[in-house]
Amino acid sequence: MDYKKIVKSRKLRIKILDFLSFIPDKMMLKIQYRIKMGRKLNLKNPQRYTEKLQWYKLYYKNPAMKSCVDKYEVRKYVTEKGYSRILNELYGIYNSPEEIDFEKLPNSFVIKDTLGGGGNSVILVKDKLKLDIEETKKQMNAWLKDVSRKSPGREWIYDNQKHRIIIEKLLIAENKEDLPDYKFFCFNGKPYCIYMMENYTLHHEKGVLGFLDTDFKLLPYYREDFKAMRNSPQKPENFEEMLKIAKILSKDFPHVRVDLYNINGKIVFGELTFFNASGYMKFKPDEFDFILGRKFELKSYKKVEK
Repeated sequence: MDYKKIVKSRKLRIKILDFLSFIPDKMMLKIQYRIKMGRKLNLKNPQRYTEKLQWYKLYYKNPAMKSCVDKYEVRKYVTEKGYSRILNELYGIYNSPEEIDFEKLPNSFVIKDTLGGGGNSVILVKDKLKLDIEETKKQMNAWLKDVSRKSPGREWIYDNQKHRIIIEKLLIAENKEDLPDYKFFCFNGKPYCIYMMENYTLHHEKGVLGFLDTDFKLLPYYREDFKAMRNSPQKPENFEEMLKIAKILSKDFPHVRVDLYNINGKIVFGELTFFNASGYMKFKPDEFDFILGRKFELKSYKKVEK
């Protein structure tokens, strides 16, 4: 079932999920998994990566995860791990758009919701003189609403978190239409694979996606909702350093995706993601769901109920 075709408005889908917030998490995840994945969710003996992500949401409760998904607070975590040098330049952190002095900002910058994900929570400003400040404030205020709303995907790390606005340096890569990022899938501190998207800017449906191994060789797997990457991208010269960073930043968690940029040899931290696509992604071929699932070890972790 393609629920996005049935309910085309993202705002309406979120309102429906808000209305259904009274449904217990376990039951809601089973419903969502059935609708989005087209099969029953196995939580008693999960084998698939997408199933284990649902288990991870329900039963693994590491308080550090809440800080690590906040785009400002995660900077402290990265610094504690000894990697302050890879943090992007920070221009400011704000509780309200009214606190922002646009005159003091440089001509280009990026505005983000500290708890947001995807193009709906990012504003790229390439030329401040062309920026509609009032419209931008409206968009930022929309981010700040409903701070106590239960996460649509029942990702507890976002519940009751305070949304803020963070402004950082706009990263631009030479000779690139967009800024490719390197997403390291790490399990217990060991990067297993990387996935990259190219030519997608902020609209993922325009891009191509490929999974690569840690030798940077293209794997024969991709996501169903993206076009497949057919040619291996160029391996960064300092890729081994990126692997080292991913290992250190991921070692405290059973699973996390570590996102890094590499701009003309300069490594820049992106974000940490614990529930990739909220655990609702279809792979081609389907076996990759099981391959990733075998890397995601959960047996040694005790269930923690809310």
